[in-house]
Amino acid sequence: MPVLSVVIPAYNEQDGIASILQRVQSTLVSLQQIGITTLEILVVDDGSRDATAQIVSEFPEVRLIRHPVNRGYGAALKTGLRHARGDFLSFLDADGTYPPEHLPNLCRPLLQSRADLVIGSRMAGAYSEMPPVRRIGNHLFAWMLGLISNQKVQDSASGMRVFRRDVLERLYPLPDGLNFTPVMSTRALHEGIRLQEIPIPYSERVGRSKLNPLKDGMRFLQTIVWTALGYNPVQVFGLLGLASLFLAGILGLVILGLRLRGVTTLGPWSTFVLFGLLVCSVSGVSLLNLGITFNYLVALFHKRPVQQGLFGRPFLPRLDYYFAAIGILAMIAGLFLSLGSLVGGLNGFPLDRLWFYLLCSALLILVGLQLVISWALIRILEELSQRESQVQADLSDPAADPPDVNLAGSFGATSN
Repeated sequence: MPVLSVVIPAYNEQDGIASILQRVQSTLVSLQQIGITTLEILVVDDGSRDATAQIVSEFPEVRLIRHPVNRGYGAALKTGLRHARGDFLSFLDADGTYPPEHLPNLCRPLLQSRADLVIGSRMAGAYSEMPPVRRIGNHLFAWMLGLISNQKVQDSASGMRVFRRDVLERLYPLPDGLNFTPVMSTRALHEGIRLQEIPIPYSERVGRSKLNPLKDGMRFLQTIVWTALGYNPVQVFGLLGLASLFLAGILGLVILGLRLRGVTTLGPWSTFVLFGLLVCSVSGVSLLNLGITFNYLVALFHKRPVQQGLFGRPFLPRLDYYFAAIGILAMIAGLFLSLGSLVGGLNGFPLDRLWFYLLCSALLILVGLQLVISWALIRILEELSQRESQVQADLSDPAADPPDVNLAGSFGATSN
């Protein structure tokens, strides 16, 4: 029968640690009713300067592990998980905010093989005493993670979870700080780990909070984005690129509207709109191409096919050929347009009308050049990714060997 290990990180938690340990111990009967026979509790004292370790030592059934200095929330959890012996691993805070009584509910999906990681969700409608600022921040984290992973998650930063031991390697590496949980959520979604959220109530903590909403919130967002970039970069860069192209389209319509109204001279505002159109167009294509190229680099690093794309859709087959064809056509069109503008100017076409055509020419040439560069990079990366498999095929494919070669004759063997 599976064993559940519960890791509790503690740093100066003398006011609440005894209560939370008693509450965790009281769940053993409920856990046994669903099929978990043994409960292991580990407290990692992360360099506390109060009586936390002394209080924990009064519970003989609890394993106490001590850090001589404070190393951080994530570091304490990793120490506890490294020493845990259970088939199922869990953790929750020592401040009384998370309800240990819900551990059986979180373990059921694992026992029923419906999930590999179960998160106790504070944002799923259960009673919550979370401060408004933190509630808004957690909604923002969940929205951001859903946007860059194409999967819905309600509470990316919950500090109460249960998961199978065998998924831990796929979740690592994880940071040592308070951003441990959002990074874990991000990795789980991108690693394809089966994740389920169970609503839990949330209480106000005992003692003073160690979370800085602004500083730690920015760190949470930063680490979510950087972790996602290691799996599907085009989702991040592509969204930025599409937003830039969308803005370029609006600015282009403004310029076109001015031309249709007969406006040919540039004022301060129209000059700024023109500047924005150029920057947004080139930046949008560059960001989109950068994201796609990075996806090929990620696939090369992990030695796996490029499977993900923008909005969860796979890339088109032979995407590089589309880039090459569109890029070359755009550059040719831009070149002809620029030559036509030059000929028109030499033949007396008003210069105050030529700027629009030269602008379109510059955009076509620059965008086409970006696409051709991306084509070249993708081709090189595909060649590198296939090199190892091609070498193995050349070395081991029996079909490549010529049949029935008389090796003896090649050494000058003679017959009587």
